[in-house]
Amino acid sequence: QVPLVESGGGSVQAGGSLRLSCVDAKNTYFGNCMGWLRQAPGKQREAVAAIYTRQREAYYADSVKGRFTISQDDATRTVFLEMNNLKPEDTGTYICAADHFKCFPGNWYDWERQFPYRGQGINVTVSS
Repeated sequence: QVPLVESGGGSVQAGGSLRLSCVDAKNTYFGNCMGWLRQAPGKQREAVAAIYTRQREAYYADSVKGRFTISQDDATRTVFLEMNNLKPEDTGTYICAADHFKCFPGNWYDWERQFPYRGQGINVTVSS
């Protein structure tokens, strides 16, 4: 089992906020590329945000840019996803993911290649 432990999901009304957390429980991936994938109902899985934790370089999908912020806490090896101004289309399962390497600046969103290690996922529901 991949030692990425997610928390913070739940239900919120449109316009609200949630913060997701992902702990690298065994210090396996922190220092490399970590991020969040989203599996929305009836849609293909997509990468929504990534961070190269060694240099704090962040990347965002266009669909969340300006609303979501990915950040990290080095002391606890935790990556956060702060989600603001949530929309019903943000509903889905959010999956913490990681790699043993840096983020690919031009291709980080190719989640199958960038993030071979993935957590169990956590549900987020945004109602209108």
